Amino acid sequence: MKSLLANARHIVVKVGSSLVTNEGRGLDRNAIAAWADQIARLTHHGKKVILVSSGAVAEGMQRLGWSKRPTAVNELQAAAAVGQMGLVQMYESCFAQHKLHTAQVLLTHDDLADRKRYLNARSTLRTLLDLGVIPIINENDTVATDEIRFGDNDTLGALVANLVEADALVILTDQSGLYSADPRKHHDARLIQHATAGDPALEQMAGGAGSAIGSGGMLTKILAARRAARSGAHTIIASGREEDVLVRLVGGEVIGSHLRAEHMKMAARKQWLADHLQVRGWLTLDAGAVRALCEDGKSLLPIGVTAVSGEFERGEVVTCADIHGREIARGLVNYTSAETARILKRPSGEIEQILGYVDEAELIHRDNLVLL
Repeated sequence: MKSLLANARHIVVKVGSSLVTNEGRGLDRNAIAAWADQIARLTHHGKKVILVSSGAVAEGMQRLGWSKRPTAVNELQAAAAVGQMGLVQMYESCFAQHKLHTAQVLLTHDDLADRKRYLNARSTLRTLLDLGVIPIINENDTVATDEIRFGDNDTLGALVANLVEADALVILTDQSGLYSADPRKHHDARLIQHATAGDPALEQMAGGAGSAIGSGGMLTKILAARRAARSGAHTIIASGREEDVLVRLVGGEVIGSHLRAEHMKMAARKQWLADHLQVRGWLTLDAGAVRALCEDGKSLLPIGVTAVSGEFERGEVVTCADIHGREIARGLVNYTSAETARILKRPSGEIEQILGYVDEAELIHRDNLVLL
């Protein structure tokens, strides 16, 4: 069986903090130069590559002489600001050796949660790729708050793969791939070479965060693969220390764990809806409403909603869940949280009588709803 990267044209590569900073000891120029060399070779063979790189906070800690990762938000943001300078300088100088330009793109969830900014980011990245420029993407840690953070660059890598409709996401880590158990604790752990992205069994196998430097563990990588699969992107989890790993993967060699996407590419607008990490509210649906959405492709009517939580305005993104709390869909709601609370469990024909007006008969129209 060939590598899932063999036929990929648009590729998102994510490298973690421990690789970029040599386990927190400072930027690893040799490693960064090796990735630049590989990406340059891919580019010269017609591949379009986006690099999502962690390492700004760890590099900032090194420059500031901090041995322990701070917990205060302002100190983390300061470290990110300092470290971002060194990180970008290093990438720029390494890619310049191959006569390639780089572009720094810093994102927060707010950039992707707003439809106009989402489309602007998408257009910018596509233009950079068309110009032969290598986008270097990181979370904008200097301004992000808990409410607008992605949380880890594995998630960011998946969102970028969705954003540009990439064929594949490659997550380079300090492990050889996804194992049946933590190989550092279980000697009988086996490498999982092939699996389906989104398989619940993968999440059950995954442990917690494995690195003291980065914030992501194997679970975040599995969840990132599930998210990337929504837009049809395959995910490969492999060791960033494997020699010429990217070139060999594109050449068809199976290295690490290959998680195949089985979904059809999702329409861009619905992908945007699915990509919201922070939803504004939560609707609990009865069994009939769940069936109407999932099996019949219907809109969500207020009569099928049994409970509402959170505060949201008209047009914001809310989660739709079944009675067991399982998220089944997200959508743009037609009424505020206060209005929704008044009309839930009621027929659409009573909306005007209850609220004094009626905008839409549906709480969420099927055109503004995406199943998860």
